[in-house]
Amino acid sequence: MLFRSILALARHIPDEARGMREGRWQRTIGTDLKGRTLGILGLGRLGTEVARIGQAFGMQVIAWSQNLTADVAARAGATHVGKSTLFSRADIVTVHLVLSQRTRGIVGAEDLAAMKPTAYLVNTARGPIVDEAALLTALRNRTIAGAGLDVYDQEPLPASHPLRTLDNVVLTPHLGYVTEDNYREMYSQALEDISAFRAGKPVRVLSAT
Repeated sequence: MLFRSILALARHIPDEARGMREGRWQRTIGTDLKGRTLGILGLGRLGTEVARIGQAFGMQVIAWSQNLTADVAARAGATHVGKSTLFSRADIVTVHLVLSQRTRGIVGAEDLAAMKPTAYLVNTARGPIVDEAALLTALRNRTIAGAGLDVYDQEPLPASHPLRTLDNVVLTPHLGYVTEDNYREMYSQALEDISAFRAGKPVRVLSAT
């Protein structure tokens, strides 16, 4: 899902697809990913997988999170950098943090202002991690090239939301987890949980320790 958004932004796919239906032909010039810098916020399980895919595209990968170390980043094939460095260097910034009080609004106006005017922000984690008002301002003023969003402060995204009016945004309706395999696994585990609980032998028990 993430790299579909990245490719859609880099190659202007929504606009070109719309143009094909309207009888137009090849109006934009895309951006190659090879040699570009991918900045990953949050190098956990998903972030590490993103780093691997980014390397497969020939991208240079840099990463930051509050507890990330240089050794952990290196094992994922990424270079550990400071937060401000990540935003100023990356051609594409992608968010893979867990939403918490510590990460809510952690991507703010100052971070977006540090980005290149040719850079893109992609958020498939949770909407409130990015300051939505600051992002709208950056997109409207085109201080960044665009954004790919699958998550929002309010879901479903209201029909009148200003994000829906911008031509430099790729929007999807929180599709990141919506696959047959994921649904099959989630519902199967839910049935197992209920059956095990009723049998007095609960599984996948969460612990506070």
